[in-house]
Amino acid sequence: MATSQGGNSYRNARTSLKPHVKSKPSQQRRNSTGSVNGKEHAAAVPGRVRVAVRLRPRNAEESVADADFADCVELQPELKRLKLRKNNWDADTYEFDEVLTEFSSQKRVYEVVARPVVESVLDGYNGTIMAYGQTGTGKTYTLGRLGEEDNAARGIMVRAMEDILADVSLDTDSVSVSYLQLYMETIQDLLDPANDNITIVEDPKTGDVSLPGASLVDIRDKQSFVELLRLGEAHRFAANTKLNTESSRSHAILMVHVKRSVKGRDAALSSENGNHSHVVKSIKPPLVRKGKLVVVDLAGSERIDKSGSEGHTLEEAKSINLSLSALGKCINALAENSAHVPFRDSKLTRLLRDSFGGTARTSLVITIGPSPRHRGETASTIMFGQRAMKVENMVKLKEEFDYKSLSRRLDIELDKLIVEHERQQKTFEDEIERLATEAQHRISEAERNYVDSLEKERSKYQKDYMESIKKLEEQFVMNQRKNEESHMKSSGEIPRVSAEELADLKKMLQKETHLRKAAEGEVNNLKNQVAELKKSEASGKSEILKLHNMLEDKEGQKEKLEGEIAILQSQLLQLNLQADETRRQLDRDGLEKEMGGLNSLTSQVKHQQQASGNGEKPSIAKLFEQVGLQKILSLLEAEDADVRIHAVKVVANLAAEETNQGKIVEAGGLTSLLNLLKSSHDETIHRVAAGAIANLAMNETNQELIMAQGGISLLSMTAANAEDPQTLRMVAGAIANLCGNDKLQTKLRSEGGIKALLGMVRCRHPDVHAQVARGIANFAKCESRASSQGNLWTKSGRSFLIEDGALPWIVQNANNEAASVRRHIELALCHLAQHEINARDMISGGALWELVRISRDCSREDIKTLAHRTLVSSPTFQAEMRRLRVNY
Repeated sequence: MATSQGGNSYRNARTSLKPHVKSKPSQQRRNSTGSVNGKEHAAAVPGRVRVAVRLRPRNAEESVADADFADCVELQPELKRLKLRKNNWDADTYEFDEVLTEFSSQKRVYEVVARPVVESVLDGYNGTIMAYGQTGTGKTYTLGRLGEEDNAARGIMVRAMEDILADVSLDTDSVSVSYLQLYMETIQDLLDPANDNITIVEDPKTGDVSLPGASLVDIRDKQSFVELLRLGEAHRFAANTKLNTESSRSHAILMVHVKRSVKGRDAALSSENGNHSHVVKSIKPPLVRKGKLVVVDLAGSERIDKSGSEGHTLEEAKSINLSLSALGKCINALAENSAHVPFRDSKLTRLLRDSFGGTARTSLVITIGPSPRHRGETASTIMFGQRAMKVENMVKLKEEFDYKSLSRRLDIELDKLIVEHERQQKTFEDEIERLATEAQHRISEAERNYVDSLEKERSKYQKDYMESIKKLEEQFVMNQRKNEESHMKSSGEIPRVSAEELADLKKMLQKETHLRKAAEGEVNNLKNQVAELKKSEASGKSEILKLHNMLEDKEGQKEKLEGEIAILQSQLLQLNLQADETRRQLDRDGLEKEMGGLNSLTSQVKHQQQASGNGEKPSIAKLFEQVGLQKILSLLEAEDADVRIHAVKVVANLAAEETNQGKIVEAGGLTSLLNLLKSSHDETIHRVAAGAIANLAMNETNQELIMAQGGISLLSMTAANAEDPQTLRMVAGAIANLCGNDKLQTKLRSEGGIKALLGMVRCRHPDVHAQVARGIANFAKCESRASSQGNLWTKSGRSFLIEDGALPWIVQNANNEAASVRRHIELALCHLAQHEINARDMISGGALWELVRISRDCSREDIKTLAHRTLVSSPTFQAEMRRLRVNY
């Protein structure tokens, strides 16, 4: 028999998960990070189910009735052993992970049974604590005692919540609780008694079990948790039997969900170094650890003849024993490594699928009584615990990326970037305006000063000049008079000018000359000042030009920031892709139940819309059968926008089934869908109608009808006007299906199909790019087939894709990170290279190197082989590789 290595086996179990960390348990919990691959920790560590046995002391009835008899159980806690007496001289010995006497305190029970599991849950693991035993042996006392009168009597549930609340940070972490009971094979909500038929949901990929219909209450303090337990216990079924005055008639399940943030992973987001580009590129989503603690208080097993159950109590006892029997079968199968474990025999075993043989750390406490009258039940309980000790779980760390938190933080950072950019832009524009105003003011003032100075000097010298001329004229007149007088006195002698007068006249002329030269010098000085002012003006203009250049640089930075913002928006769209997919599924499944007769179909759809808000989800097939296709198609032209939206969703869901497509086309549904693309302006109708057309376009006959009714033109127009990535994905999917028809290639290209596909790459959503790449691959495949048969669609013989400019995008995305894009692009390149006339264009466009890479590194063996065969068979490619000295 496999035994534990002493009392420390529980505590050592946590340490075994992290063998390289040598610190205290609390330090391990804070320092552990784990590795994330996808959404969940990939590694798993074996962890055996730990079993402790607890002996209840004799009660008053047993003290009287069994006074003359010894206890049937003898405990050896120091050796972790229990002896079950067969008679006075013979006994069977059993070993457990922990043996708890009737004197063990509630604190001692919690420390050895529950604390290691609680610590594992805080580290991000799932954990289960379960009590099993005969009715009246103390299971509810051990797990669910509130301890309001006596604090020391607190049970495992209250003590576990105390440890959880003490260790988490309510600012960044969350703790939520569901409290349920399994009664007569129905799961009921103890916090909401009206919710009395909760379904179990199993994840087909991971096997995780969840109860989406159960109430989930956030816990902030111990008092609110105690009130919650008190409320749940008041709603739990109990009855009075011979074995117990308050016997639980249902299995109680407490689920505690702990979500904790792993600190230190997103420090780059909060850095304030101003290098926003670095922040955007190095940002990582924060990690969260999700641990779930399940505490199960099983109803007690009982024998009908001893419990005295009858009537409805008897039916309850049968249901309890059946579920416990199913649990025992599962544990037996796991202990024996059986190929089949009957988990689905009971809802109890389905709920505990993760606890036994799953990924949870499980601790089981079996409770027994000392009375020799119940030796058979005690032996059965002990054997249950012995088998449970052989069950091995693979404990896994539950670690995920917190995309919602990242999205919120990105929104905040984006708002900060936008506000900071706007502030800097406004400051820069204000500074430019201030400098321009100041320069203009200085220039105006200089020009004004220059004009004033020039006018003053000119007036001054003009005045001096006029005064000099006036003096000369007066002097000349005086001299003239003197000459005339002297001539009259000299009786007719010819007047002559004296030498002194000539000398004075020369001095005056010289003086005027000097004054004129001085005026010219002043004018030259003023001209120099004007030149200096013009230089200053040129310097101001140069400074303004520099400021304009700075403004252009800022504009460039703005464009760069806008690009980064677009990247952030693309990341946000990718983060919410799963939410969009879920919403579309709800749109398909949430079509309202038919109400009323066929004569009031419009009001019926509206009433179904109201019923959808109350959770009704009638199937599309049932609605189709009751209403009829013609009635549904008639609603596509209804005046009420909501009715049109629901009608087109019904048609889209019907078109997803191949058996319905022919009926839809025959009834005119295809024409109605195309008319919706043409006439409606609602984005939702465009998205759903394009999806329906994409489904119908999977049929070759329908493809020809779509082309004949101008479908490519309408799809191209929708793609040009749409911004929603999901609408573009649907339109691209429809065109991609049409690209696979050999008969329609020329018409599809002439009506703008290829241009429409290439235009949709403006949306950076990877799903849109995947559909565009698929359409290009289909088109290239048809061209390759046509060229091999000698049917050339173009006069030059070149591919339509190359003529319409698709080659640069194909080469750019040939090594795309998204596998769905890369696979189709690689296939398109191989098909384009099949036609020799395309080789020169592919070489000049850089496609040759991608073909060489595909032939060497492609993960798809068929594409790899096709690329190799193409390179070997093409003379043009071979000649170019020889010229470039590429060994191939």
